Amino acid sequence: MKTIKLAALMVLLGCVNLSKAHEAGTVMDSGGTVAGFTGYALVTCYDNGNGPADHLLASVRDLSKPQDGLLVNLQVIKGNRAISTTDAVSGDASYSPEVKIHGGNGSYLLLVNKTKAGARSFAVSYHCITASDTHTGTDIAVQQFE
Repeated sequence: MKTIKLAALMVLLGCVNLSKAHEAGTVMDSGGTVAGFTGYALVTCYDNGNGPADHLLASVRDLSKPQDGLLVNLQVIKGNRAISTTDAVSGDASYSPEVKIHGGNGSYLLLVNKTKAGARSFAVSYHCITASDTHTGTDIAVQQFE
């Protein structure tokens, strides 16, 4: 079952591409028993002809029913820089505040976790942006989802 979920997440994270952004999601801790659940992926920014990346923009949203004290967090790390954002309203289906991390081309580490045990359906929005605010090459690879 874990292998099937990981395969489904990889398909979602690798293939979901909206017209103005990249968005992917799935359910974390479907059994609702792992308080320390952490998902981890690498987003790679590159020049796809639109110019080199200047930064990565990212946010997270909780798509589940509201539950007191159960929030979804996103951390983004590139080199010696890190930033985080939290969807502060459980289950409202709105995105967290968007965060920006300047790191140019290369791989950015994305970590998704939650504040306590309980299944959470979530989505992450991520886009590599040039210095002139143009979307540029963006790929994602899931490294861990458990």
